[in-house]
Amino acid sequence: MSLTITDLSCGYHGVPLFSNFNLTVDKGDIVCLLGPNGVGKTTLFKTILGFIRPESGHITIDGKDSTTLSRRTFAAHVAYVPQTSETPFPLKTIDVVLTGCAGQLSIFDTPHEADYKRAHQILNELGVDHLSHRQFDELSGGERQMVLIARALMQNAQILIMDEPTSALDFGNQMRVLSCVKHLAQHGHGILMTSHNPDHAYLCGSSATLIMDNGTIVSGSVEDVVTADNLQRTYHIDIGVYDVQEDDGTHIRTCIPHLT
Repeated sequence: MSLTITDLSCGYHGVPLFSNFNLTVDKGDIVCLLGPNGVGKTTLFKTILGFIRPESGHITIDGKDSTTLSRRTFAAHVAYVPQTSETPFPLKTIDVVLTGCAGQLSIFDTPHEADYKRAHQILNELGVDHLSHRQFDELSGGERQMVLIARALMQNAQILIMDEPTSALDFGNQMRVLSCVKHLAQHGHGILMTSHNPDHAYLCGSSATLIMDNGTIVSGSVEDVVTADNLQRTYHIDIGVYDVQEDDGTHIRTCIPHLT
């Protein structure tokens, strides 16, 4: 299963925010999309999901033009995980997860016993089944994000589009969500995720794409894309990238801004 974007230009009213965008997400990939506010990351996601027609270019799912797929067929291949702050559900957690199988049901159908069993299984695999009967809008930010990931997994989609999955989470919950992302990729999901923290690309990314505010796009390995020079050009701050050696000899790369 793969998502391929070729020579894409997307924007509004004939005015593209960026052009000639190319990207591939294959099984097991974690592609980190970085860039400042306003460069078009959300617009890109809306275009991939079919809410905005591309100005030019193509988006294919396993070689098939995404615009030719029905909403049900598309949802069977691609699932969206929004930011937690954008989805307040007045529902129990288990019911939120079950909305992920809505595309597989007929208009008058309701979830079956097998759907409930699978929803509990997914929540258990994510370590949050104990939340199944809690009200979703009473959960913490980190708990909500895990539930939204579970909802996406109910679609049986192999490609996951994640919009800032660690947004507004504390440090511990950020690491738990990123660990979950790595686990999903190791089990065959292809993931495209946005982040405002370049360190997240170092921690779990298999590749990275950086969109600058002048429309410049840099794609490739994390080591080649998330460099001090590229970050300075993108965010217009003085920043350094450093390799830190841990006690066991392993190296971790991190970026540190130089405040004035």
